Amino acid sequence: MTDEEQGPKIYLLPNLMTAGNLFCGFTAALKIVEGALVTAGAAGGDATAQAVAEEAAAGKFHTAIWLILLACVFDLLDGRLARLGGNESPFGREFDSLADIVSFGVAPALMVYRVVLHQFERTGWLIASVYVICGALRLARFNCLAAANSVSANKEFKGFPIPAAAGLIASLTLFMLWLDEKNKEIGQGKWVLPPLIVFLAWMMFSGFRYPSFKSLNWRTTRSLPKFIVIIAVLVFTALNFEWMPFIIFTTYLLYGFLRPFLSRKMKHDIEEDEEDDEEENPEPLESP
Repeated sequence: MTDEEQGPKIYLLPNLMTAGNLFCGFTAALKIVEGALVTAGAAGGDATAQAVAEEAAAGKFHTAIWLILLACVFDLLDGRLARLGGNESPFGREFDSLADIVSFGVAPALMVYRVVLHQFERTGWLIASVYVICGALRLARFNCLAAANSVSANKEFKGFPIPAAAGLIASLTLFMLWLDEKNKEIGQGKWVLPPLIVFLAWMMFSGFRYPSFKSLNWRTTRSLPKFIVIIAVLVFTALNFEWMPFIIFTTYLLYGFLRPFLSRKMKHDIEEDEEDDEEENPEPLESP
């Protein structure tokens, strides 16, 4: 009996990470819906009831943001664990893409719709849908390249990766909520979100190329100064979690614009060991 007749190989640990990604994305969507229902249920009531409902909805919304960001962490881990153990498989790639469309497509679009797009009866749903559709098309395109064993897809992403797009939306929303913490809601900055998701939808299909950093794993070596810098950035991010994730995702977005103008040496210093590791150890593909 051939491997195809026996069914696809399902490796436990990498697919558990993918399942965690999917769980976070689906739960984030549920929290956004629950927050909307709580607010709608208190509409027309007295001021005290509305204030309590808005506070409860704000808590659910914060939870949804953190769940989307946690899904980004799970997505980062599943591919690394698969490559570290040599457990990559077509099943894992397809499962990862299905999880990504929920966590990084549906959940962020629903969040932006709940924040601001619901105010536009005719175009709000269309804008949110465009983001989801472009994300799905991007994942489908990547899977086609993966099936064709594209070498370039191992080293870099063509177009902005959908997990990074979702991370940028979630981290920006978290940053704006932090700025308007006293009001427990997003202020006028919310009007940035509609053009942002349209822009990110276009970026996912753009020709800009982004490093995949797939060669970075637990076996990657770094010099002591660089190791100290990495630790310092991680600690600083943890201490300033309200706005540092937004800075990190924005920096990655802008890097795609600056990358063509960087010298080969500078790119190698930033994307250190990408090319060398690929030549010595060709990496399997993971969905963007």
